[in-house]
Amino acid sequence: MLINADFHIHSSFSGGTSQRITMKKLAEGAKKKGLHLLATGDCLQQAWINEIKKGEMEDGIISYNNMRFILSTEIEDMHRVHHLILFPSYDSVNEFKKNIEKKCMDCDEGRPHVSLNQAELLDLAIETNSLIGAAHAFTPWTSLYAYFDSISCYGGEPHFIELGLSADANYADRIKELNDITFLSNSDAHSPSPSRLGREFNRMDVNEITWSEIEKAIKKGRITNVGFPPEKGKYNRTACTSCYRQYSIEEAKKLKWRCYCGGTIKKGVRDRVEELANFEKPHHPKWRGDYIHMLPLAEIISHALHTPQNSSVVIKRWNELLRLGNEIEIMLDIDLEKIRKATPPAIYNAIRAFREGKIRISPGGGGRYGEIFIEELEEKEAMIKWK
Repeated sequence: MLINADFHIHSSFSGGTSQRITMKKLAEGAKKKGLHLLATGDCLQQAWINEIKKGEMEDGIISYNNMRFILSTEIEDMHRVHHLILFPSYDSVNEFKKNIEKKCMDCDEGRPHVSLNQAELLDLAIETNSLIGAAHAFTPWTSLYAYFDSISCYGGEPHFIELGLSADANYADRIKELNDITFLSNSDAHSPSPSRLGREFNRMDVNEITWSEIEKAIKKGRITNVGFPPEKGKYNRTACTSCYRQYSIEEAKKLKWRCYCGGTIKKGVRDRVEELANFEKPHHPKWRGDYIHMLPLAEIISHALHTPQNSSVVIKRWNELLRLGNEIEIMLDIDLEKIRKATPPAIYNAIRAFREGKIRISPGGGGRYGEIFIEELEEKEAMIKWK
């Protein structure tokens, strides 16, 4: 059976997250999105694990309000590299937590910092039968490739690499050492909103939703990644973190990474991949699943109606479309004719343009997301202005 799984989210106990996050709201948002399995996030934090335990655990999977969850956390090591860890049981979580307590600087934080290196964390994950990989591996902040040139810093092979919002398989498979590694694409959601949950996810073929099946799918790479076109990510291009002006890598070096406005220039994922790449074009292993690009439905509606995403009209039209199915089904699977009959022409045309690959993206960088442009709508607007 095919399931959609998002393995990286956060609770309200992590910095920079919504205080509205509860297990109930996560379950509601995940169902609207079309996810079958969602990470708990922050499972080393005691108050949050108490909330998680209100669900029922069986075969490594927690059932809560008709949604299934898998135990997970993000952790920062001594080099500021972030790692995603998936756990098979509460016992595994407790053992891991006990092993890091003396090395943990803020264990009550949802995303704790530990004075351990990558190799030590990999060893602890293996000892507790957990799965570990580099979180948002290419971003210029707190990532593996921000501080290291190779996964060899793990002292062994991590179980996966999380691509992050500014990269996809075409980027990562230009790097030879990653050709044998499973890729995950996850949302890193900081709120329970369906526009955040599952904005990137993994489509997996499993016999049933259990830890052993999920572990097998990850270790064998039986995954189709779904997520942003890389240009949509907010760190895709080299850019200033204050004014977002974009630079070529040569310009940034010449300016010593200081923007004309005085802000800091951060190296973009595209340029970092160019530095690391062994191949001019991606070398996908035969077992690697496809990478499917997808955008949030609310953003498509917002662009079609020229209205902010959080406006009442966007929310209204989004809810109307959800009568046909969940958001993932609407964006990828449901027959376009059904969509045409269920929504105003501008929204139908925008969804159709997305399906047909007629959406352009002005790349993001420096911390600002890329902006989408729907070619067909732009052409019609230009004709109206010309007339």
